[in-house]
Amino acid sequence: MSSYPNRSDRTAPPLLDPARHALFLDFDGTLVEIAPRPDAIVVPPDLPATLSAISEACGGALAIVSGRSLPELAQFLAGFDGLLVGSHGAEARGMAPPLERAPEGLGRLQADLASYAASRGLLYEHKTHGAALHYRHAPEAAETVEAFARAVLETLPGFAMQPAKMAIELRPEGVSKDRALDSLWRLPQFAGRLPVYLGDDRTDEPALDWAARMGGFGIKVGEGDSVAHYRLPDPAGVRTWLGAGQEE
Repeated sequence: MSSYPNRSDRTAPPLLDPARHALFLDFDGTLVEIAPRPDAIVVPPDLPATLSAISEACGGALAIVSGRSLPELAQFLAGFDGLLVGSHGAEARGMAPPLERAPEGLGRLQADLASYAASRGLLYEHKTHGAALHYRHAPEAAETVEAFARAVLETLPGFAMQPAKMAIELRPEGVSKDRALDSLWRLPQFAGRLPVYLGDDRTDEPALDWAARMGGFGIKVGEGDSVAHYRLPDPAGVRTWLGAGQEE
């Protein structure tokens, strides 16, 4: 059972106001549909241009905040030159990188997870500062995957476990999306604005809560309990909401 209270109902969020809002967007499950494999997502051809237009309308106060590695995120959003935060806040484009280098033992961690995935028929995802094990095709493996990840962490200080949708990720300790938002919030283009965060996963809950505490609001995408007060049904609904904000 989720540890997050279900504060959000089916209430649609207010329209995006580019003159007042600062916009923070998760990627997978928020802007694009989740795919069976991380490399199999389909990015709408007009998405980078849409994000660029909204960023310009917001005076640059727009950032993509994702668990994906920064190079991968930049490749998927080629044509969008705005702020990008990858690896849950461990790396960034457009501001000083929150983490200059990964903790010791990164190579060993990645090798251990890759070997485990190969031996169990799971999907291994390589990340710049960590790695993830996906068990979408074997949901019964959730407990054993988590137990394995905890065992790895016992021998590698400096890393932490990040549960996600049908996946377990090991990332540098002290890294999170809400902490990334704290860093972004210090940039001059965000001054005087109200933060709006959109996300779909457990990894987004601290950021959704952060937006509300800072006087703005969070928007939960899809099903599941959440701290957010507003909800959109899926990435298509998010893109429609973004488009409506451009028309205002």
